[in-house]
Order: sequence, then C-alpha cells, then structure tokens
Amino acid sequence: MKAVILAAGQGTRMGPLTVNTPKVMLPIANKPILSYVIESARDAGIRDFVLVVGYGAKLIKDYFKDGSFMDVRIEYVHQEKQMGTADAVASAKGFVGDRFLVLNGDIIVNPGHIKKLTQCSSDAVMTARHVDNPSEYGILEVRDRHVLRIIEKPAVSTTNLANAGIYLFPSSIFDAIHKTPVSVRKEYEITDSLQMLIDKGTDVGFIELSDKWMDIGRPWDLLDANEYFLSGLQPAAAGEIEPFATLKGSVSVEEGTIIRNGSYIVGPVIIGKNCDIGPNCYIRPGTSIGDNARIGNAVEIKNSIIMKGTHIGHLSYVGDSIIGERCNFGAGTKVANLRHDGRTICVKLKGKIMDSGRRKLGTIMGDDVHTGINSMINVGAVIESKMMIAPGELIK
Repeated sequence: MKAVILAAGQGTRMGPLTVNTPKVMLPIANKPILSYVIESARDAGIRDFVLVVGYGAKLIKDYFKDGSFMDVRIEYVHQEKQMGTADAVASAKGFVGDRFLVLNGDIIVNPGHIKKLTQCSSDAVMTARHVDNPSEYGILEVRDRHVLRIIEKPAVSTTNLANAGIYLFPSSIFDAIHKTPVSVRKEYEITDSLQMLIDKGTDVGFIELSDKWMDIGRPWDLLDANEYFLSGLQPAAAGEIEPFATLKGSVSVEEGTIIRNGSYIVGPVIIGKNCDIGPNCYIRPGTSIGDNARIGNAVEIKNSIIMKGTHIGHLSYVGDSIIGERCNFGAGTKVANLRHDGRTICVKLKGKIMDSGRRKLGTIMGDDVHTGINSMINVGAVIESKMMIAPGELIK
C-alpha cells in the first residue's frame, strides 16, 4: 500500500516563518515536520510514498530526494495551483493502487494508528478525534462505526467527533473527486467527495485517534512539538567540547560544532553542524539550534527554535521563541516571554488577534531579520522577514 502525503501548501497561518519555506519543511528538533510524518508511516510498514508538492517544491525534493536515506521510496507529483484537498489527492491518480493512505504533511500521528487504518475492512476510512469546539471543524455524524454525514463547521452540533484529516481511500475516490463541485471557499474539498461516496452506499468507517498526535497549525505548535520530540533525544558529542564547558542531561552536538569554555547547556538540547557556541552562554532545556548558528558570550536561550545560519549576539536573551534563518541579533537584544499579569499571550497573524493559550511566548521571527544593540521585543511579537530593528527600539 502507498501513502500519499499532501505537502503542496505554503502554510500562511504560520506567519512569516513560511515566506521562504513551506510549512512541512519547518524544523522540529532540527528535522522538517514532514520527516516525522514519513517516519511514522514507515514504522507502520509503509515503504512507498507519493508526495504532492507545490509551494517550495525544490526545497522538499532537495532534502528528501528518492527517500533512500530514510529507507523508503518517494515519488513526487506537482499540484500546480492549491485548489483544495480533493484537488491535491486527484494529483496522485495513476500513482496509487486500489487502496491507499492519505496523510497531511503537517499532522503527526502514532505509527500504531496508521497500522490500524491499513487493516480496516471498510471501503474507505476516516480518522476522527474529539474536540471541544465542534463549530470550528468538519464534524462526523456516525452510527455503528460508520460515517453517515460530514458537516463542515456546524453552528449547532450533537456530536464533537471531528475529521482529523487522515484517510484510507479506495480508487473510486477519484471518480467522486471528478464530480465534486467547488466549495464556498473556492476549493475542491475531499470531504465533499467522501460525502458523495457515502450517498452512493460506499461503506465509510472511522477510527478514533487515541494516541499522541500533533496538528502543526500555528507557530507556537512548533514549540510544543519541539519539546515533545526532544524528550526522546539521545546525548551525542560529535563536535568539539572545550574542557570547561558543561553539558548536563540529553545534549546532542553535531559534527563541526564547537562548544566553548564556560558554556552551560542543560538538555534536552540539540545543536546542529558547524555551530559556534559560547563562551559563557546558558542554553536551557527544550532548545533546538540549527546548522551554522552562532550563540555569543553571555547569551541565554530557553525553550526556543533557532533556525540555521542565525547569530545571537552577546548579552542577549531569547525565551519561548521561534527565530527564522540567517537572523542577526545585535548585542543586548532582549525578548520578553511572560506578561506581567500572567495571562495567556495573544498574537496577531494574518490581521487577526488570536490567543496562543500559552502563558509564555516570546517572538515569532521570520528570516533575515537584524536587530540593533539593546533592542527589545515584547511578548507575542510577530516580526516579518528582512525587518531591520533599530538600536534601542521596542517591538510589540
């Protein structure tokens, strides 16, 4: 059986992080989100994959190539315009057999759940999960383990069983997609295609998610996922550790990296290749530092994702933040990560103010941002790519 992974979208809800990088390639513990999706399916016994790519296709292809380094086989199909999930699935026609899996490139589930899907006897199978706010999801009306109806974002619902976006499809889904009309969102929705199969009498079952799963929908979801995957990190020291540097717990240092004297690193922390760390910096748990990064003297970093090529200048503080590629922090740059009143932190993305649900959240910063000396960044600040922040400036 093959797995089709939908990886064509940009991920505009991730703010400035996806200006240069498709969402599925954003790093968690120094690996793209998409890596974890493929690994989970591989560990469930899937070896053949079709990646539906579009935005940032070259980045995806350059990283995964034919999949052999992950012990899988990968083919690519291109979705020219992102016209919805049904359109993306239709791109895989001719690449799959009578039954195939469909996974989203930004939803990570346990291999055990994928294995259950492949063993289900229903013609088509949906993955479902219980949610607290049914009006924000596609809700399933079910009876005796069969799906009767899919209702998109109902104002009133008698169930809280939501579509989780992971499927097992028969090849007949392609005929349904061909007949699917465009939705009010001007897209072709796979749930509309599934409803057509149900109306024709196709047996559509469902399996509830019970194990750990992650839907990487907002920037701060990256921090939760980063913390989760770092929790299983094995310590390693492929780089150079100077004699008066201290590494405690699970700290992984890749080749070409130097940890200078006086650095104090408490795991779980992963540090990529060819980095220059310290001297006298403090790196706290839950931090990922990408390749070719520089962390200067007397810098403190806590529970953050620092992407490749970024330099954090001396006397700076970064907490609970996501910092894009090739950023440069002037000396004394400080990032606030906790409100004075202790309330959860709101963030403005795509013109909308939304509650992150987190008491601690620093900045969400795009690529190639430069900060001047002694600049200050307030909680929940979103900083667009290539912004230049003046010395002493306050960003909020």
